[in-house]
Amino acid sequence: MMPRRSYSPSEAGNVNSAYNISSPNVNEPPGATASETTLLAGQTYFADERIRIPEASHDGFSFKKLWAFTGPGFLMSIAYLDPGNIESDLQSGTVAQYKLLWMLLSATMLGLLMQRLSARLGVVTGLHLAEMCYRKYKKVPRLILWLMIEIAIIGSDMQEVIGTAIAIYLLSGTRIPIYGGVLITIVDTFTFLMFDKYGLRKLEAFFGLLITIMGVTFGYEYVTSKPNGLGVLEGMFIPWCSGCDQRALLQAIGIIGAVIMPHNLYLHSALVKSRDVDRNNKAKVRDANLYFFIETCIALLVSFVINVFVVAVFAHGLFQKTNAEVHKECLKYPSMNATVFPDTGPEANKFVDADLYKGGIFLGCTYGVVAMYVWAVGILAAGQSSTMTGTYAGQFAMEGFLNLQWARWKRVLFTRTIAIVPTFFLAFFSSINDLTSMNDILNAVMSIQLPFAAIPTIAFTSNPQIMGEFVNGLANKVMATLLSLVVICINTYTVIATVKEFSLHWLSLTGIGVLGVCYLLFCVYLVVHMSISMGSTRLLQYDLVRKYVIGTSQDANLGVSPISYSSELNA
Repeated sequence: MMPRRSYSPSEAGNVNSAYNISSPNVNEPPGATASETTLLAGQTYFADERIRIPEASHDGFSFKKLWAFTGPGFLMSIAYLDPGNIESDLQSGTVAQYKLLWMLLSATMLGLLMQRLSARLGVVTGLHLAEMCYRKYKKVPRLILWLMIEIAIIGSDMQEVIGTAIAIYLLSGTRIPIYGGVLITIVDTFTFLMFDKYGLRKLEAFFGLLITIMGVTFGYEYVTSKPNGLGVLEGMFIPWCSGCDQRALLQAIGIIGAVIMPHNLYLHSALVKSRDVDRNNKAKVRDANLYFFIETCIALLVSFVINVFVVAVFAHGLFQKTNAEVHKECLKYPSMNATVFPDTGPEANKFVDADLYKGGIFLGCTYGVVAMYVWAVGILAAGQSSTMTGTYAGQFAMEGFLNLQWARWKRVLFTRTIAIVPTFFLAFFSSINDLTSMNDILNAVMSIQLPFAAIPTIAFTSNPQIMGEFVNGLANKVMATLLSLVVICINTYTVIATVKEFSLHWLSLTGIGVLGVCYLLFCVYLVVHMSISMGSTRLLQYDLVRKYVIGTSQDANLGVSPISYSSELNA
């Protein structure tokens, strides 16, 4: 475990040697406070082991190099395959058949754009996103960002707990109740975290195995169900949703929150530091950016295909199916819990409202009991893998934002306790359907938190002080900025649409309104900081901006004398 060391202000000048950044131009800003410049604690899980990059025997692309860089992108891609994503996939297929696959593809491509920027930040500077936030934001906004990311991590952890508990419930033939599965997740998380003691490459291989299990299990369901291949391709590449209702619209919005995880940007920028890249060599930094981008493309392609498997299976089997129709199918298998699909009363003729548990029962009723168990194994792999990466993301966020390190078991205990307590009580005192409702709320929470990761990522990678010659080009700036604005608008719409569904007291509406205004104001704050990072120095003429937005005097001098956090690379 890493030594728990915090650095004094007098040591702050050594930051670059600690991160293998040897720029002679990196100076602490005059008059800066310790909170702005203090050196951050070391890395979490690869402090004693960095993967060396082999020299290629020829110019051009090298598979040997690509293999050396392979790992961080696949660990990052697991967030695109967590139980929240899987449930969003099956609901998308159930509600809109194949018509929202283009939205899934678009969200994945936008995720690729943001993950690329996140990885570049880590490669070029040697600092991950949370560490850069520590340097470039004032204390109060920095702490708010940390709290928002912790909420995102805890929300994601709750989804993983729910998914794992449902998988255990199905695999045990309902012998282990949902609340029992929730308690089991406490133990199994610590067990799996021991794998990182056997070396970084073995840990990455283990994550690769879990992704393979998901690919095989969900691929099995795809092959077994035989969905319409032409319909899948049309839904993927024709950006339209004819005949879609309000449910489909909300599901399309939920896809963005489920696919692009805010804490994943913090995670990816830290994971790339596990490779031994010489930041004093311009060509090697450029190589690292290229190979990490290729690896990220491959990893997200794999995750996208797995997500498509899930959407297609349920689009083929549950789209516009009523509860009574599925109940009739379940009668062929007495061991299946057909009661989750009512065949009497007002619910009988309603379309199925799918979730992870009902999805498993449907597969068992339609394609045999084996299909249900295969589904449960896939969900279990998704829950366990995303739990582990969520733990790492939390560790990176804590050490970056707070300059603080905990032993990993303490970090797991902290997040897992917060996630498990409400989930346990909900599972113990209510039905499994309530857990599904919680999953929907948590997907909305993910979407709401996204600007707090996306905007800082864009700001830092667009700042010439930080990125040097690797700063974002105009196209990246425009695309990333539009993404942030779209996400903020979507979040505003989501909150309004959700509030309308409930008959809330005026006090509750007032509280939501106040929170909404605070949310938008903080987003404006981050956008102003991002604009300055991009070169909008006119904003610096306002005293309010200089006093409350600019983190250090380096930012204030952006247009005067750039000071790069990146290496002064030799040609």
